[in-house]
Amino acid sequence: MDKDEYQEVEIYSNEVSIIYTKDSGPGGQHRNKTESCVIMTHDATGIKVKEAGKDQHKNRRAALKKITKKVNHFYKTGKIEDVVTERREQIGTGFRGDKKRTYRVTDDSIIDHETGKSCSFKKFMRGNIELLF
Repeated sequence: MDKDEYQEVEIYSNEVSIIYTKDSGPGGQHRNKTESCVIMTHDATGIKVKEAGKDQHKNRRAALKKITKKVNHFYKTGKIEDVVTERREQIGTGFRGDKKRTYRVTDDSIIDHETGKSCSFKKFMRGNIELLF
């Protein structure tokens, strides 16, 4: 099918799974007590959308608009527009397990966590990179 021939798909409520839950983060008693957060999943493609405002009905309508847009983009291009997942695969999460090296300038040491070796920071900055391999 050509891109010019493509017609937008309408998403119906029987094509999606909807979960109502409490949202996380700041917001006090309202956020902790009400299940206004909507998580919507398109069953055929697995595309997920989350909306978390104060009104559950508005969140449901907004989530349906978002998921319709994403599903149409998927059917049109064949790709899921999820830049965040691609970036996370490339750079990691930023937690301690992703750390490659520790640079301690005040202690004059560098530790390479992949090889387990360490060397002096001054020697490393002079170009002796091979001390860590």
